[in-house]
Parts: sequence; C-alpha cells; structure tokens
Amino acid sequence: MNPWLRIFLPYAAGYYLSYLLRNANAVIAPELVRELSVSSASLGLLTSAYLLAFGAFQLPLGILLDRYGPRRVEAGLLVVAAAGSAFFALGGNLPQLALARAAVGLGVSACLMASFKAFSVWFPRERLPSLNAAVMVAGSLGALSATTPLSIAVPVLGWRGVFFVLAGLALAAAVGIFSTPERAQASSGETFGQQFAALSGIVRSPVFWRYAPPTTFFVGGFMALQGLWAVPWLMHVGGHSREAAALHLMVATAGMMCGFLFIALFIGSLQRRGIHPDRVLVAGMVAGLLAMLGLVLGVAGSHLFWFVLGLVFAIGNTAYALLSAQFPPALAGRANTALNLGVFVGAFVIQWGYGAALDLLASRGWAIADAHRAVAGSLLAMQAVSFAWFFRGRPERPR
Repeated sequence: MNPWLRIFLPYAAGYYLSYLLRNANAVIAPELVRELSVSSASLGLLTSAYLLAFGAFQLPLGILLDRYGPRRVEAGLLVVAAAGSAFFALGGNLPQLALARAAVGLGVSACLMASFKAFSVWFPRERLPSLNAAVMVAGSLGALSATTPLSIAVPVLGWRGVFFVLAGLALAAAVGIFSTPERAQASSGETFGQQFAALSGIVRSPVFWRYAPPTTFFVGGFMALQGLWAVPWLMHVGGHSREAAALHLMVATAGMMCGFLFIALFIGSLQRRGIHPDRVLVAGMVAGLLAMLGLVLGVAGSHLFWFVLGLVFAIGNTAYALLSAQFPPALAGRANTALNLGVFVGAFVIQWGYGAALDLLASRGWAIADAHRAVAGSLLAMQAVSFAWFFRGRPERPR
C-alpha cells in the first residue's frame, strides 16, 4: 500500500480526534456552567487542564518518540485519552472533571508530534512542510466538527453522551495507529541522560528562542480562544446566540483549513522561487495582529476577522518544520516537542488567565463586554511584542 495511505491516514485520524477533544468544551461550556455553577476562572481552569497536561508531557514525549518510535507511543497514549473521555462523561464535580480533562490532554499529547516524527522517518525532508500542513488539515476537520456539528449533537446525546462517543473513537484511533508499519532507525546508542543533554542543547539554541515566543502567543493564543473563550466573547461582546457563535468558529476553522492547504500545496513552490517561509510567517503574523485589533476595537466584519485568525494559526504552525530543519532527523521529535511545550504552556496560561482576569474586572464593576475587550487587548499586546522579537532575528538556513 502507498505510504501516504499506510502512514498518513492513521496519524491524520488521530490528530482529527485530538482537535475535536481539545475544542469540545467551547460548545458545551453553557451546560457545564449551568450544571456545575462554576465561575469564569473555574471554567478556564477546567478546560485548560487539558492544555497543562498536554504541555507538561511534551519534553519527555520528544525523548520517547525518538527512542521508541511514534507508533507505540501514540497508540498507548490514545488509550489514556479514551479512559479520560469516559471518566469526563461520568464526572460529577469540578475536581473529577478537571482530572479527566487532564487525562484526555495527556492521552492526545502525541497526536501531532508523533505524526511529525513518523513523516520525518518515512518521507524526504523537503516534503515535511507540506505533509505537516496536510495532517493539520485533518486537525482542522476535527475543529470543524467541534463547532456547529457538535452543537447539534449535544441536545441529542447530552454532553456526557458526546464524551462516551469520543472515548470509543479514541480506542479506534489507537488500534489504527498501532496497525501502521514501523521503520527501524539506526540506533544512536544514546542513554537517557545523553538524550536529555541533546534536548537541553535544543532549548538553549538561539534559533529555538527566535521561534518560541511568537509561536506561543500567536498559535497558543488562538488555541486558548478557540478552545474556550471565543464563544463567550461572541455571545457577550458580539451579542450572538450560541448557534451564531458556533458558526463564527466554523468560519475560523475554514480559515485554518485554507491556511494548511495553502502551505501543503504551495510552500514548496514558493521556496523554489526564493521566497523563504519566514517571509510567509511574518506576513501571517501581521495579518493576525490586524485581525485581533479589529476585534478589540469592534470594527464591523467579525466573520472576516475570525477567518483571518484561523488562517494565521495555520501559517504560524510552519515554525515547527522550520525549527526541526535546523537539527538532525534523530532530534526531530525533541525539537518539535520543545516548541510545542511553549505553545501549550502559553495556551494554558492564556486560557486560565483570561477567565481569572474576567472575574477580577467583573469584581471591580466592569461590564462583561468591556472586560472581554480589555483581556483580549492584553493578548494583542503580547503578540505584538513577540512579533517584534521574531522580526529582529534572521532566517536560518537548514543544517
């Protein structure tokens, strides 16, 4: 069978599920608030428990991927995701749901990075940006499923029934990943201590710190909004119903898909014409800053702004391929997971901090719409600073 089908499709299915699980709480947030009577900060903590567990496991994940291969690592973790989804469906209070949500985050923590690692083993390096973007299209479909389709399913199945279904899908994905072939790699003979030393070298490198801040605030910031706060923003600031807010998320997901398809289809031809991917990254970040500014200022055209934010998220993910190209293939897992750690820790802090800031401003008499704008404006400021940091650096040539 063609490696595209044998390798790409099972890993793409895993990443689809990962994104569906990541964003599901955005749609069921009203049910959670009503049933659990939680504050904005508690809701942010509950949802971001996924991001915290996901991010905390990234550094050991990179070592496991480089040492044991993506097939066994991802398949085993997806079983954890299935258990976490089932426990979330059964949870009766905030601590139980937060622990279950953390288990889900841990369980899907390898879905994207294992894909990147598998592609680096099975395909030529020049195909990695397009392959990475193609698997992210599958993630976009998962995000798309977590918008209007999920909002239709929740009244039928209930939010607990939805998570039982997701538990079954996670088990099926684990079987699919474990059934993929595995290509043996030449053993480097590294001990775990040597692997950690190599990881430390990656994290200390200047090229890593060029990409980490903007990726954290642009990619992680969008994840924090899309995964929870986009729907409350659209309902409280934009005055939309939940169905209309879900439609906005669908538009943002369409932007993600367009961005990933653009990278998958055209990034190679742009490079052959002498256009460095860093230039595409810069253009994307500028567009993201303008879109966020339009939302904060309340400029008409919110559908367009959310589409652009989704597009910018996709373009921002080219940083993974650009960073891993600076290191040997044997270090690809560690390079990508080190960057992903920053993204998910940033997303966790932003998602939880957003809710905490809303509660703080509300306690001081701020209207909820004004509080949302102030918190989003703070995120915009952090994105602008990280863009300036990236822009002052120089593009690196692959080694």
